[in-house]
Amino acid sequence: MSSDLPDDDPGSDFHRLEAPPEGVPTVVDTPEGMDDALAALAAGEGPVAVDAERASGYRYGQKAYLVQLRREGAGTWLIDPVPFPDLRGLDEALAPAQWVLHAATQDIPCLAELGLRPRSLFDTELGARLAGLPRVGLSAVLEYYLGYTLAKEHSAVDWSTRPLPEPWLRYAALDVELLVTLRARMERDLREQGKLEWAEQEFAALCDFTGPPGADEPDAWRRTTGIHRLRKRRSLAALRELWLTRDAIARERDVPPGRVLPDGTLLDLAQRMPGQASALASERKESSRTRQRRAEQGLLRHQRAWLSAIRTAAELADEDLPEPARRSDAPPPPRAWADRDPAAADRLTEVRAALAELSERLEIPVENLMTPDVVRRVLWTPPEDPTTEVVEQRLAELGARPWQRELVVPVLVQALQAHR
Repeated sequence: MSSDLPDDDPGSDFHRLEAPPEGVPTVVDTPEGMDDALAALAAGEGPVAVDAERASGYRYGQKAYLVQLRREGAGTWLIDPVPFPDLRGLDEALAPAQWVLHAATQDIPCLAELGLRPRSLFDTELGARLAGLPRVGLSAVLEYYLGYTLAKEHSAVDWSTRPLPEPWLRYAALDVELLVTLRARMERDLREQGKLEWAEQEFAALCDFTGPPGADEPDAWRRTTGIHRLRKRRSLAALRELWLTRDAIARERDVPPGRVLPDGTLLDLAQRMPGQASALASERKESSRTRQRRAEQGLLRHQRAWLSAIRTAAELADEDLPEPARRSDAPPPPRAWADRDPAAADRLTEVRAALAELSERLEIPVENLMTPDVVRRVLWTPPEDPTTEVVEQRLAELGARPWQRELVVPVLVQALQAHR
């Protein structure tokens, strides 16, 4: 790490870090360069800072186009994953090391696609939430603990660009420059607050994180925004065929599906099911000029594909039409509880107030104390005998960590026993 770091008490003056003190590393994009990176990182000491850059909004999927790593004794390495079939050799080199990431859930899925998976990790964004920081972005957390702020001008650029411009690489290297030092300061803070064991339980759970379902899931088309507006099974069939057609086009062009055709236009076609090119256009307008332009261009550019998808849906036998979405086993929206189950509504009101007080006292966001969905499931469908042991078992089945159960079970038991 740089010797320019401030003292433990940074005071009120923040230092803007514009470039890595050791300079911007050369991008590793050859087998020889990878061999050097593997040797250096394997010989390094302590945790390894890890980050990844995607081309969200520019390319199909959430593929990583740059991987940044920094470890004591090894320095910073910028890896271009595109020329390599995978990064499993790097995974083996890093296997013994704890990974330090900021907002790990954003990067773990795309790193897993490359064959990289942490065995142990420290998430500085989640750690900041548990430590009670009011702002948890990387720059804000670095300001709080180290007195440094980062330049963030290139966070939303197209990282699939080749060659990557030097200013972008400088930004990428800065993202891992101070992560290991930040981890040490944050760990000390969490220990002093009596929260380190809680954080470690959360970090251990993140090692198994897989991310949301992908486009290859059989019912991925059911996640189309606004699908609830479709009431007829034939319209659902049309949406399915249109969604699959759009996804195939997006994959081939390597662009996000929304750039081929927005969800709103897809729903409009599924509802109307036009049979000829002249009827594809609609009077419906998208929410912005950019989306409207994409809709118009997408309809025109791929009109044969849309008509073919609609025709396929129109010709399906009734028994082959998709069923309406299965009724969710999730509780109804809280606003409906008072009418449908007054006792459940009373339980929810009491628990919300108690958790808000607990959240304020511990300086931990309510959603980190316990996932709201878990709380609602237990309160809406309570066990017949809501003892501490029974409620704790139910929370464990729903994925709550031990530290969460220790804090929240008494709150739930009290409400369940008081409002039967």
